[in-house]
Amino acid sequence: MAKATGLSPASVSYALRGMQVSEETIERVRRVAAELGYEADPIARALASGRTGMIGLLCGSLEDLWQQALAVGIGRALKDNDRYALILDAAGDPYRERTLARQLRDQRVDAMIVQPVDPAAEVWPELCESLPVVSIGDGLAGSRTAGEVVFDNRAGVTLALEHMRERGHGRIAVLTPTRASTPDRPADVHVLAEAARLGLDIEVVTAPQALTAATGVADTMLADGHRAFFCFADSIAYGVYAASAERGLRIPAEVSVMGYDDHPMSGLLTPGLTTVDWDIDGIVRAAVRTVVAAADGNTRRRRIVQAPELRERGSVG
Repeated sequence: MAKATGLSPASVSYALRGMQVSEETIERVRRVAAELGYEADPIARALASGRTGMIGLLCGSLEDLWQQALAVGIGRALKDNDRYALILDAAGDPYRERTLARQLRDQRVDAMIVQPVDPAAEVWPELCESLPVVSIGDGLAGSRTAGEVVFDNRAGVTLALEHMRERGHGRIAVLTPTRASTPDRPADVHVLAEAARLGLDIEVVTAPQALTAATGVADTMLADGHRAFFCFADSIAYGVYAASAERGLRIPAEVSVMGYDDHPMSGLLTPGLTTVDWDIDGIVRAAVRTVVAAADGNTRRRRIVQAPELRERGSVG
């Protein structure tokens, strides 16, 4: 390979791993490798480098369609960087999340990406001492992460609540996947503070991200007279659509709904779901770039803040 490309063995090695050389050199080396039929031996590479090539991806809940899309994007982007994702699902359970996080460490992944259910769990400082961890969504309290791709939840919550207030809604049901055991998630803290600032009457209720369960929670809230909903996941908002349809209530004429992550499905609903867009493609790029650098030994800590954008469609009357 070095002779065929006219580069040093070290440069060829870096290019095949997508690091420390230009994009032009990476493309050149990979083109020659394809022409020669070259394939790296993953076992030999692991023995030589002490690395497995595996990146753990611990998802908060894969019942959430947005998190499914995030996992797909990260898995593909890691493959493009000659890494492989080991994807696990915490199913929205803080205890399960702690157990799986430790299992990923014990399986000797090179690094971990997590979208935490409980960002304040005691497991994170311990794990960050033993391997690079990149957090998506929320930072990990008291932990020295390798990097964070965090959401500006204060801005996102403000966008949503101000939009609903401008449309005349003073009483809003807030449906969140957050459980009583993890009450300190930033988005939930901000929604209480912003509601007080804006003079809104809100009721915060836990709702699972699975469609059937979210529909059940929404149906109960509709039965209690709620007609305006702000959902901390588009997947939960779909449950409000389903429950409203079952009751013969029209969106937005009789029920208003807002989501919070702009899943591609949200634009296909009738009416389209008004939601908050966090730029999932940008999140994938930032998280993968950060975790690959950390796995390769780059100790520079990165913190990327994702700014929200309101996607107004037609679900808020």
